[in-house]
Amino acid sequence: MDYYIILYFFVGILQDFLLTLNFRYIAKHKVAPAVFVSFLVTITTMLVIYNILSKLDEQRSIVAIIIYAAGVATGTFFGMKFKYGMEEK
Repeated sequence: MDYYIILYFFVGILQDFLLTLNFRYIAKHKVAPAVFVSFLVTITTMLVIYNILSKLDEQRSIVAIIIYAAGVATGTFFGMKFKYGMEEK
């Protein structure tokens, strides 16, 4: 079950990377990418929350949430540094 903890970190990165890109697409009025990325963020978030609530015990759930939050913070950093598709045309 410990591999779940590592997986939560990487899924947290993915989720917030996509969420940050979504906010940036919305700010640039790029509708199609914003809609697609919003869908992916929602699916990712709901799967992680469901998994944490249903599959882990009380002790590991707290650790999983903290590791997941660290992944989310890392994803925000990567999302802010990502430049592809953000240039003005």
